[in-house]
Amino acid sequence: MSKVTPFLMFQGNAEAAMNYYISLFEDSEITSLTRYGANGPGEEGTVMHASFSLKGQEFMCIDSNIKHDFTFTPSFSIYITCDTDEEINRLYENLSSGGALLMPLDHYGFSKKFGWVVDKFGVSWQVNLPL
Repeated sequence: MSKVTPFLMFQGNAEAAMNYYISLFEDSEITSLTRYGANGPGEEGTVMHASFSLKGQEFMCIDSNIKHDFTFTPSFSIYITCDTDEEINRLYENLSSGGALLMPLDHYGFSKKFGWVVDKFGVSWQVNLPL
């Protein structure tokens, strides 16, 4: 086994999500992108398979060509350790925009500042500024 990679399954908005995420984190990029063609099982132009990295952490994603009754759940989240107040405030504000707040950005005793949100794509994020 060479590595373990988080895999995100979207339903039509994988590319928009990847572009949004890489715009929020320095040193982040889409590393590969294959789209469904006219004769593919998925809608033409949607993401058949893609890889992207956020601060060196690789992710894979797709636009599922099968519609599911489920989506992301907060029980699995992406955990971000921030370095500054400005960074945690910016990420919390951007990631929560159009999404939902699970835990408001605040001091909870285990960190200087912590917040938990679900973004506009349904992905759960925990942002933390350590003590």
